[in-house]
Amino acid sequence: MAQDYYELLGVNRTASADDIKKAFRKLAMQHHPDRNSGNKDAEKKFKEVNHAYDVLKDAEKRAAYDRYGAAAFEGGHGPGGPGGFNAQGFDFGSVFGDIFEEMFNGGRGGARPGGRADMRGQDLRFNLEITLEQAYSGTEATVRVPSSVSCEACHGSGAEPGSKPHQCPTCHGRGRIRAQQGFFTVERTCHACHGAGQVIDKPCKVCAGQGRVRREKTLKVNIPAGVEDGTRIRLGGEGEAGTRGGPAGDLYVFLSVRRHALFEREGPDVHCRVPISMVQATLGGSIEVPTLDGKAARINVPAGAQSGHQFRLRAKGMPVMRSTQRGDMYIEVTVETPTNLTAKQKELLKEFEKAGKTSPEAEGFFTKVKEMFGGD
Repeated sequence: MAQDYYELLGVNRTASADDIKKAFRKLAMQHHPDRNSGNKDAEKKFKEVNHAYDVLKDAEKRAAYDRYGAAAFEGGHGPGGPGGFNAQGFDFGSVFGDIFEEMFNGGRGGARPGGRADMRGQDLRFNLEITLEQAYSGTEATVRVPSSVSCEACHGSGAEPGSKPHQCPTCHGRGRIRAQQGFFTVERTCHACHGAGQVIDKPCKVCAGQGRVRREKTLKVNIPAGVEDGTRIRLGGEGEAGTRGGPAGDLYVFLSVRRHALFEREGPDVHCRVPISMVQATLGGSIEVPTLDGKAARINVPAGAQSGHQFRLRAKGMPVMRSTQRGDMYIEVTVETPTNLTAKQKELLKEFEKAGKTSPEAEGFFTKVKEMFGGD
């Protein structure tokens, strides 16, 4: 038994035409094949919903259905019959025009009634390199972006001052025209006005009727503290101007953080390798190390420190975006072996070596090697 059309759309039998239309839009968007690629169940549901709405949207068809049920349309090839859709006067463009507008233009923020979505300006991308210090503290950068801006001469209308655009006689201001192809009505962009819905008899001489001109824009970009390599900042409405008064696109600034000579970043943490002399490592002592805030920090190196020994400076790393937290800074010391020694320095080192055991780890290693190979 065929499912009740009202139940298919999720409305009661006394629902108004607007309620039926709203329910249909919601279900059609939910089960549309473009949103459910390869889902046969969704495709079947989509066809069933289409057929139910095709009947209930028409007052005469709805009255016939209320009185006789689906039997009133047995010759019309419903969803289960040949051809899938109702072949008697099914107006594909009329039924789905508004839904396609919502699905594919609704998220653009600038789509206009009458097919003006294609008049929106393009989004732009700008690559900006900053230093690690700027990423640490945040900064305001000035960028110069080649773009299109609204024509001042015609105020973006595209028409010569003193005149104005008028409604397109071909599409009657809709920006789209319909063509009948078999059982379907297909909508296309109007060839006369190119989707604008308006035509211009006297194009502006400055912008040649486009409503925009090429110009370089200078913009201020606020870069928050803690940004990472690859962070994207959106400047709404700062992309290219739309044609003939259409909405502007957006500008996306992509950040890259320049490699630092001293610091290496790992998420919110910062690492720094600090070389110390053999004497400092042996005797220990206090050393000053740089930090990203421009102030020196003092750490105490214990006597006998080895290469790779790390010191942790809490909250001295990078700030975390949109948070009060900060990463840590890790200082890793590397012990330098003396080079270019004088004869006297070499003699002193030899005497130092003779004075007693100073490398217990090395001595222990070679003792194990001798035992392994059966040496004396």
